[in-house]
Amino acid sequence: MSFDPSSSSASSSSSNIPNPLISSTSSTSSQPKPLIPEPKPKPPGWVHFLAGGLGGMCGATVTAPFDLIKTRLQSSMYHHHQTTSNHHHIKSLEPRRNFEKVLYHFKDTGRMIREIQRTEGFRALFRGLGPTLAGAIPARSINFYVYGTCKEVYQEVLNPTSHPNQSSSLVHIFSAITAGIATSTATNPIWVIKTRLQLDIPTTTTTSNRSPNTSIKTVLKPSIDCMTRIYSQEGLLGFYRGLSASYLGVAEGTIQWTLYEKFKTIGIHQSRSGELEGQGQGQECWWNQVLAAGSAKLLATGITYPHEVVRTRMRQKRPIESKVYKYDGLLMTFRTVFQEEGIRAFYGGLPAHLLRVVPNAIVMYTVYETALSISRKKLESS
Repeated sequence: MSFDPSSSSASSSSSNIPNPLISSTSSTSSQPKPLIPEPKPKPPGWVHFLAGGLGGMCGATVTAPFDLIKTRLQSSMYHHHQTTSNHHHIKSLEPRRNFEKVLYHFKDTGRMIREIQRTEGFRALFRGLGPTLAGAIPARSINFYVYGTCKEVYQEVLNPTSHPNQSSSLVHIFSAITAGIATSTATNPIWVIKTRLQLDIPTTTTTSNRSPNTSIKTVLKPSIDCMTRIYSQEGLLGFYRGLSASYLGVAEGTIQWTLYEKFKTIGIHQSRSGELEGQGQGQECWWNQVLAAGSAKLLATGITYPHEVVRTRMRQKRPIESKVYKYDGLLMTFRTVFQEEGIRAFYGGLPAHLLRVVPNAIVMYTVYETALSISRKKLESS
């Protein structure tokens, strides 16, 4: 058997010739992954419902004292109480220079928290927390559930050919509007009760006679009494005071959801770009959610805050002796506040409100996204 060296050299040389198919395949496999993520499994609706309720509960509990301060600063009843009891003290704290005004408002919020704790007790800082939780938990559950469900429905209707993980801003806007209307209609009675309780400033006698050991029945009694009083004095419509202003507030939720989705998408794309450049992975976790949630809430609140003041005025207790109530309608309330107190009244309690809603949004969305992430991982593993 003879050995042909030419065949050996030919085979070796042919082995050195690059195969176009193999070369193309290897170069394709070495290509960076696209920035568009793979479609993720969609959690069922009940996950959105539970995650939203859990996030709302955590956020509302942490920021309850700021909610109390915000409600009192928005109300005309508290302004009257301030001017009659602490006129000289409040006057001495007013800023003398324009650049001090912003800092003054935040200082005043801290002063009010200390004042309430001193005169009404520590538990007074959480007055109205029961109705707040009773409203926040179902409100956030409904909002996140309706938003998540409508997002899928509107995605199929408006963008049927687009990537499942890339919804347009139009989808976010319509989903947020639908969720806002459903949430406001379902939970308005709870917010009316909460507002009335927070505006109830007890006397020194009743405060000093309170026992620190209170039962659940004692805690729930103010809410039940308030609900009975509203129904007997104002009827069923009394529970829906401020509903028109709440519908106006749907704009805030729409702006917030749209900005949150946009900021979150930008953060995810930046983190994936960093991963492709070898800067590590998992960069889209907590900081992306914190920045997206906090920034979206800050901008949405600053744009739409006046409706909060109008809604509080419409929900506060109606004087029994007055036949004509000056906060009886949306336009009438806007006009009355502007004529009697000026444009600054529409931003009463804004610092306290920002101190509450921005951390609230961060906690709420972080809990919500974490719950969805856990659900997706379980769906992927199953």
